Amino acid sequence: MRSLFAAYPSSSAANNSRSHAPTPFLALFSYPSPPMLCLLPVEDVPSCCVPILAGCPSGTQSPGTCDSFERPILLWGRSLLLCLLPGDDVLSRQISNLSRGRKSTTFTSSDTEWNSYGKWDTLCAPKPEFVTVLADKEVEKGENVILFCEANLKELTAVWEKDGQRLTCVQGKHKLEQTVCLFVLMINKAQEGDEGKYTLTLKNKWGSKSCSAMVTFAIKEWRNMPKNQSKMVTALKHYKTCNDDISELRFLLHGQIGAGKSSIINTIKSIFENRQFVSCLAATASGTSHTLDYQKYTVGSENTGRLPFAFYDVMGLENDSGGVHPDDIINALKGHIQNGYKFKPDQPISEDLEYYISKPRLSDKIHCLVSVVAADSFALMTEGVISKMRFIRKEASELGIPQVVFMTKVDEACVLTKNDLSKIYQSRKIKNKMHDCSNKLGIPLNCIFPVKNYHDETGLNDNINCLMLEALTQIVLWADDYVKRCSEKQKHVE
Repeated sequence: MRSLFAAYPSSSAANNSRSHAPTPFLALFSYPSPPMLCLLPVEDVPSCCVPILAGCPSGTQSPGTCDSFERPILLWGRSLLLCLLPGDDVLSRQISNLSRGRKSTTFTSSDTEWNSYGKWDTLCAPKPEFVTVLADKEVEKGENVILFCEANLKELTAVWEKDGQRLTCVQGKHKLEQTVCLFVLMINKAQEGDEGKYTLTLKNKWGSKSCSAMVTFAIKEWRNMPKNQSKMVTALKHYKTCNDDISELRFLLHGQIGAGKSSIINTIKSIFENRQFVSCLAATASGTSHTLDYQKYTVGSENTGRLPFAFYDVMGLENDSGGVHPDDIINALKGHIQNGYKFKPDQPISEDLEYYISKPRLSDKIHCLVSVVAADSFALMTEGVISKMRFIRKEASELGIPQVVFMTKVDEACVLTKNDLSKIYQSRKIKNKMHDCSNKLGIPLNCIFPVKNYHDETGLNDNINCLMLEALTQIVLWADDYVKRCSEKQKHVE
């Protein structure tokens, strides 16, 4: 045992203790569990315990004379003098039920008598706090559900609620457990009626704390999960555009900073290089855009074969006046911007710059617009960014350019998908996020593709590849349809 602090009886108590042998000694010991305060006979005090009254401010007898526990503090009772050191764990525990003359006792926080001796309520309030919180669960019908979290204290009252109403436990269905500071709710063979928001509130007389988690159920597969990876790779490698004058189909990726535009390019290149490939830096959701120029990325190499399409990465969209200017994206769609142009957030490209193409050909234009949104943060996207994306989509529609959405970070938005990506089209949460995206951006559901980029993986993954290949196959076909329509219009003009 290790002593956190120790204190001898006060002088007045020592004088009165002559009729009590031996003299009590107060010590707080540290255990694997929360600390315990013990009143021991002096001869039983471990040798590792030392008095710590030395160093206290001279003449200090009241906690009110110390400044926010920056110095040691003395508390007093009827017969005991207690010294607290700054930062000691005792500040998170109640000391109670101390009385003169007790020989050897362990005190718990269930008693309250100490509060009449020392001003403990105002100095030490062991309020409930969560060490870990409840986690969302997305499960299949009939699966057992376990919700659990850890608190800082064990002597707490736990109240479970479902959808704002106190949970009525059913025998054989629900089981509540508490092991020291761990609080657990088990739901046996969950059914659809068990779906909802579960809240745990922990209470004691000093306060309360709550945390919540959603339990949702996988639904019937609403879109087929692609599986034939090699067939899709082969078809894309040998794809030929409908117009021989168009050597490559061009795709422009745009979206909020950190949504995963650059990571999509890295993931696609990784699939066709058959190894992890990083050719462009990716921004974090809270950072600034790594893409400052209009950059072109091709797919494939001399060794693996060059594919007939290219991706253009742009600076990320930001709220208000930050990020890429929407007019620059429109100019890029029309084919007015050359590769390498450096974006200026405050103004679009001017026609007198060398990077401006005054008379673009069909091969200079973008053949498909890909909007990139993150599934885990789309609901938090600002109205300013959404308005810019709507404006860009409207202009693309007037130009006849097909538009799609790549919804990234599906594993971060859904527990079911995180555990098994092959169940992505059984996830109610992902489907709801796609509906939300469709409503806000005006993109049809069949043009929204949930995908996962390579992020923390070191090797390739078939499920990641198949989702991305399915989305890539669709945009290649739609881009080629656009090229075909434009080519036919040019023939009629000629």
